[in-house]
Amino acid sequence: MRVLAALSGGVDSAVAAARAVEAGHDVVGVHLALSRNRDQFRTGSRGCCSIEDAGDARRAADVLGIPFYVWDLSERFEETVIADFLAEYEAGRTPNPCVRCNQHIKFAALMDKAVALGFDAVCTGHYARIVSGGDGRLELHRSADDAKDQSYVLAVMGAERLERSMFPLGDVATKADVRAEAAARGLGVSAKPDSYDICFVADGDTQGFLRSRLGSRPGPIVDSAGEVLGEHDGAYAYTVGQRKGLALGRPAADGHPRYVLEIQPAANTVVVGPSELLTVRAIEGDDLVWLAAGGGVGERVECTVQVRAHGEPVRAVATLLGPAGARRATAVQVELFDGLRGLAPGQSLVLYDGTRVLGQATVTSGVRGRMAS
Repeated sequence: MRVLAALSGGVDSAVAAARAVEAGHDVVGVHLALSRNRDQFRTGSRGCCSIEDAGDARRAADVLGIPFYVWDLSERFEETVIADFLAEYEAGRTPNPCVRCNQHIKFAALMDKAVALGFDAVCTGHYARIVSGGDGRLELHRSADDAKDQSYVLAVMGAERLERSMFPLGDVATKADVRAEAAARGLGVSAKPDSYDICFVADGDTQGFLRSRLGSRPGPIVDSAGEVLGEHDGAYAYTVGQRKGLALGRPAADGHPRYVLEIQPAANTVVVGPSELLTVRAIEGDDLVWLAAGGGVGERVECTVQVRAHGEPVRAVATLLGPAGARRATAVQVELFDGLRGLAPGQSLVLYDGTRVLGQATVTSGVRGRMAS
């Protein structure tokens, strides 16, 4: 097959490309320039898309003996990932930019361009497995290494794009094995630190980034009864479940910590309260992407659900929903067997059957009520 290997400049994508070459595929490497103002160097394990990263990607391609190109997708990244990130926080929601990037950049813009150029598949260094099911459908599963599993951020890609994807690291036991393999192959990135946090917020100061883009917007911090407890500099800088950084002048009457319960963007208000008010018993989500068989309106599925990239899976029953008369579901309601704390609108809700990804939706609300039985 003709395979386009996305080379980030890190160790995972380099080893993934090496495995594709070793498997006999005709591989071409490409580095995505996603930042309009790329730094010369990364700051340790923070940030990405630096000139250093592009150089590391090129050197990896040279070692593998494959052609290498740099594609500038910075405008698309700004318009779809960063703009969405800002708009979601401004609307009082908590987005996941990695999910958005996979949806619109790596498995949309990149894959569409690859297909147009005659490539059969796109290869990345994501930790996930693609398995052929008994019905012949391709299934997305968790990786062998639970600690590095990235199926959560890949669930949004959909079944059609899954058929043109390759994840050669899905069966790797540990990240240490990847580094050892990179060293054995002579890849200079074998000891390069992993990147983490939000790639376009290189210093890790998300609130500072939001403030620089959205400006100062003072407003009240209130309790669930509406009593004013303090003031914030921008409701967009808070997220449901947050405890630190509230800067309230006086403690709660019971002496217990207070957490962000709700963001009210129209009123520019942050609502705080005790931890027990964070627990939800059901979740509603829209923009459903279904990867498994079925997916019809009214279908009920026992599953586990996850609302954070490395959160604990929670047992649930999901009901697939859609407009009147529709056959394919476009939304989901999930009833939880046990409560889940700190749910925020905008998060990605991923449904699993064991290790298999069933589908993904964007959280619209959490519901307090009776648990599933």
